[in-house]
Amino acid sequence: MPSVRRCMIVDDEPAAHYVLQNYIGQNPNLKLEFQCYNGFDAAAYLSEHQIDILFLDIDMPEMSGLELLRQLENPPRTILTTAYSEFALESYDFGVVDYLLKPIFHPRFEKAVKRLFEMFPKPAVAGNNINSITVKVDSSMIEIPLDQLMYAQSYGNYVKIFTPEKTWLASMTTNELENSLPAERFMRVHKSYIVALDKISGFDRESILVTDEKIPVGITYRRELAERLR
Repeated sequence: MPSVRRCMIVDDEPAAHYVLQNYIGQNPNLKLEFQCYNGFDAAAYLSEHQIDILFLDIDMPEMSGLELLRQLENPPRTILTTAYSEFALESYDFGVVDYLLKPIFHPRFEKAVKRLFEMFPKPAVAGNNINSITVKVDSSMIEIPLDQLMYAQSYGNYVKIFTPEKTWLASMTTNELENSLPAERFMRVHKSYIVALDKISGFDRESILVTDEKIPVGITYRRELAERLR
């Protein structure tokens, strides 16, 4: 069974919220974490919280959905919802997963969600232990042993995964990678970085060392990191 994914609705129409909230509630693999009616509130929330799936309207006053995506450093997987089909081509420049035309019907919603779940990385499991992760690099699926994964860095709509031998540019979000890694071995230390705890060779209040690479530690992660490194 897929993991439960955290969802967010951004739409200026209350009716759209009602429909999407209902559809999300019917899918056991989705959980609605937050909903708002404009891009400014969405940007503020996403700066402090992690979301897996963004249901985003395009045509909103003051800040459109596409303008919101432009300003997000590492946007979640996004399904666009709109009454205007003429934005479809431009929207795919932002790596969106699907485009739902209003009124949105439940079978079409589920099809988009299924397509999105197929894009999430799949961990390889031996017994009860995850020992590797499979990610998409270009058109190939690459299996990376977890004991080789030192750290990962956000890179637009991709993630750079650093190993001793090679750096992989995977087609995924940082949130997706984080959700696929065992929490007892890896930790998000910054909105743009995930590190293997056993690869940390030194640390202070604002940064850590992984081999010779200095990685920043975000304010919201400092206390948990200090506790886990005791």
